[in-house]
Amino acid sequence: MSALEQQLADYLAVRRALGYKLERAGKLLAQFVSYLDATDADTITTQRALAWATLPPGSQSNWHAQRLSAIRGFAAHVHSIDPACEVPPADLLARRPRRTTPYLYSDEQIAALIAAAATLATAHRTATLRALIGLLSVTGMRVGEAIGLDRGDVHFDYGALVVRNSKFGKSRELPLHPSTVDALRRYLRRRDRPRPAQPTPALLVSAAGTRLVYCNVHYAFGLIVARAGLQPRSASCRPRLHDLRHSFAVRTVLDAYGAGADVQARLPLLSTYLGHVNPGATYWYLQAAPELLALAGERLEHHLDSRPR
Repeated sequence: MSALEQQLADYLAVRRALGYKLERAGKLLAQFVSYLDATDADTITTQRALAWATLPPGSQSNWHAQRLSAIRGFAAHVHSIDPACEVPPADLLARRPRRTTPYLYSDEQIAALIAAAATLATAHRTATLRALIGLLSVTGMRVGEAIGLDRGDVHFDYGALVVRNSKFGKSRELPLHPSTVDALRRYLRRRDRPRPAQPTPALLVSAAGTRLVYCNVHYAFGLIVARAGLQPRSASCRPRLHDLRHSFAVRTVLDAYGAGADVQARLPLLSTYLGHVNPGATYWYLQAAPELLALAGERLEHHLDSRPR
């Protein structure tokens, strides 16, 4: 093991002990250290970091910025041990904030996605994608959280599931509607559920009987979207699996408005349910919905009309 490899191992161990997962950063930094070792470099310089971060040349500038950002944290750690190590300046390849416009699904579009899953290659694959889409639609879970569920995380006796060690290392319990509980129970009882030589505790499994992999799920969802006939609303607003989470958040608030409830009082509850660390992240999920803007405008107009003149 080279000195840089040992320093990387120490850096990742310290950061992960503090609760950071660093899954992508760990892979990127391992590639960067291999790049340095291949060029016989014994420490990090800004020039070397920039040369690696901008590979491959044709990729997007934000991807280059992400790669350099990963190096920056590691370089700061190495600099505390080796003063010759250079830490790339913070304004070098600064990321340009850009958020995709959420694609808010209607109930009819979600039903179309579930129906289109029937076009997948096998009955089990159809059942798995239907279970995943349905679960994301009614719980607002992150895709990774749903993929990470084990069978033991679903409590059929009292209708709830536990999301363990999700983003920021937090866990939470989500209540389920009886219809969702019944759907998951039927999925687990399917006779065509694969039984691999090495059993997995995963709730949702692939055709090989292994836990789902995000890239494969993303590909299958792209097929379903195309076969359901869903079209992009703009260049920055395309149907994504993650947008089922946005749609859940917006529907929850719309239901609260429709019931005449105190929406502001419910937002912290929604934030907790979604697994956000603060309500600010939840507000982002809601700000792009024209339906909510219309309702907020109506309430404001009603408030202004009811004031004494």
